[in-house]
Amino acid sequence: MNKEKCVLNKEELRLAADFFKVMGDETRLKILVTLLNKELCVNEIAECIEMSQSSVSHQLKTLRISKLIKSRRDGKMIYYSLDDEHVKTILDMAIEHAMEK
Repeated sequence: MNKEKCVLNKEELRLAADFFKVMGDETRLKILVTLLNKELCVNEIAECIEMSQSSVSHQLKTLRISKLIKSRRDGKMIYYSLDDEHVKTILDMAIEHAMEK
């Protein structure tokens, strides 16, 4: 079998590992799950996961840089949601797997 077909190249592996590092943080995962089915502002997210607005904002920046969430401005408010259907699918699958008996 051709070795090139067995593994990703170094850059692809680095990007995939970085993705799992970001997803592997419990606080960031709480935020992603909170955004699973609805768009929310920082205050709403902070209330849902019982954390300070400042802490949530810090994590939102990491999630946005990693392209796991996107933001939308409406006047003075900024609303956050999952970036795309891929992120939702991965979260759904992770939750389903974790809930298996």
